[in-house]
Amino acid sequence: MREVLLRLEELLFLSAPGIRVVSVQDDGEVVRVGVRCRTARARCPGCGNWSGRVHGSYLRFPADLPVVGRRVVLCLRVRRFMCEDLSCGRRTFVEQVAGLTRRYSQRTERMRSVLAEVGLALAGRAGA
Repeated sequence: MREVLLRLEELLFLSAPGIRVVSVQDDGEVVRVGVRCRTARARCPGCGNWSGRVHGSYLRFPADLPVVGRRVVLCLRVRRFMCEDLSCGRRTFVEQVAGLTRRYSQRTERMRSVLAEVGLALAGRAGA
């Protein structure tokens, strides 16, 4: 199973080196991939200082590209950090996974770029 995880990590997340695949489940129709960040700290978007003080975590489920004709569901565990700078206006913030997601995004960056290419190539008709 560990070999499968490493291979999936190579294939799916080459553009996001800060990601670690922790689980893979294949039920024949859907491949569920559990991922989390490798880093122990995150940078506050308000003041730019680094914080390692975790406030909590939650799951995000961004849509990703299909693999071998099967739908891929990412179960991305992100952590909420507390900003340690008392003068910063933000008390908490969520780590962002560079190269994989954006704030408030429901799709991975790979999915966004493919949808944009389809929309441009077909003048938006088939992409709709």
